[in-house]
Amino acid sequence: MEQDFQENISKEEVMNLPIGRYEGEIVCIDSRRKLQKVLPSLWQERSLGFDTETRPSFKKGHINSLALIQLATSGRAWLIRLNKIGYDKDLWRLLSDDKLQKIGIGLQDDIRKLREIHDFEPGGFIELQEFVKDFGIEDNSLVKITAQVLGFRVSKSQQLSNWEAEKLTEKQQKYAATDAWVCYEIYRKLNTSPA
Repeated sequence: MEQDFQENISKEEVMNLPIGRYEGEIVCIDSRRKLQKVLPSLWQERSLGFDTETRPSFKKGHINSLALIQLATSGRAWLIRLNKIGYDKDLWRLLSDDKLQKIGIGLQDDIRKLREIHDFEPGGFIELQEFVKDFGIEDNSLVKITAQVLGFRVSKSQQLSNWEAEKLTEKQQKYAATDAWVCYEIYRKLNTSPA
């Protein structure tokens, strides 16, 4: 059986691909009450795409705190606004759970920023940059890995937007959901592909 993804892709090939974005349900969580309401559905998942966002700082030496955690499956994305909720023991328990897979890219940075909010023992995290190597994929960027495995490109146009804004725009929500969703889809597709 032949693999149905590219092991290598050029920048030009990526730019010629259509843009793909998350089209499922987006649940924006900006209070502990809303978080407590969605946590039971998160615990029911076996795996979730994972990402975080931080408001960019344009001042040398100044780094903002984590503003957002994104979790996603094929049909639903949860955007947890840490800048509004802060530390929640039940959320950190989910981040420590070994049985719930959390698939992301560049996780070392994300986990370090989460630990700045509250120290914890991360569990169940799967680093895509390492995982894809078993399939002969050497690229480390989410844009390239997405192009190789899923056959579309992700837009990074909202990356430097204000993730601490009072309300996230629809474009920000789509962008944030897409980043977590593609991690989930890449992992899912490679798990059904012959190595």
